[in-house]
Amino acid sequence: MVNEHGQDKQMPLVEHLEELRQRVLKSLLSILIGALICIIFVKPLVKALELPAEGIHFLQLSPGEFLFVSIKVAGYGGLTIALPYIVFQILSFVLPGLTKKEKNLITPAVAGSSLLFLVGIFFAWWALVPAALKFLVNYGADVVEPLWSIERYLDFVLLLMVGTGLSFQIPILQLLLGVFNLINWKQMLSAWRWVIMSSAIAGAIITPSTDPITMTLLASSISILFFLGVLLVAITDQFKEQIPPTAHPPSKAN
Repeated sequence: MVNEHGQDKQMPLVEHLEELRQRVLKSLLSILIGALICIIFVKPLVKALELPAEGIHFLQLSPGEFLFVSIKVAGYGGLTIALPYIVFQILSFVLPGLTKKEKNLITPAVAGSSLLFLVGIFFAWWALVPAALKFLVNYGADVVEPLWSIERYLDFVLLLMVGTGLSFQIPILQLLLGVFNLINWKQMLSAWRWVIMSSAIAGAIITPSTDPITMTLLASSISILFFLGVLLVAITDQFKEQIPPTAHPPSKAN
């Protein structure tokens, strides 16, 4: 471990594990607190999640179904609220082992992962879920009447939103790989054909409805995020090249 003065600071393995355990417990506690906050406002949250399914009637098919749905929604909401604090705990555990230059490059990138996660969730709620529902409803509109289980619907929506939020972390992962010099932006760009193919596969896996519209939207978003990550890595490489090497202080004459 390297301290802020550039000196090696050794920490026993037991202390590392204890620190990790404390940070994991704090992260879990933050999720629990966030979930308790969300459970108070769970009905407005559920109504907001129902907005993309305008005109659909939801049913409670078993006793207590909405209670379990409320707990599930609160859990996802608590995770979303606690995400910045969880990222802070990860940074606090990892960053002491990095150099000052690496900290300056990584800290904004990892902190931005929380914002990208929220953007991904909003994108799924605003674009992907309505597109998927429109396709699914119109496909069988002349045969069946859409009366859906609230639990099944929210499982579909929450899975798509969380999956999209995680896929929006791609630029952050690329930036970390670039900062540690594991791969440069030219190597990333040269693999663009494989990335587009992988984006299509990921879109098919993440999309619960497997409809072509939602898969195309998600695959296109992943591809755009990849090229955005390439741009960030290229900018970071230029930034690192412009940082002058640390000058050594002149030695004092005897």
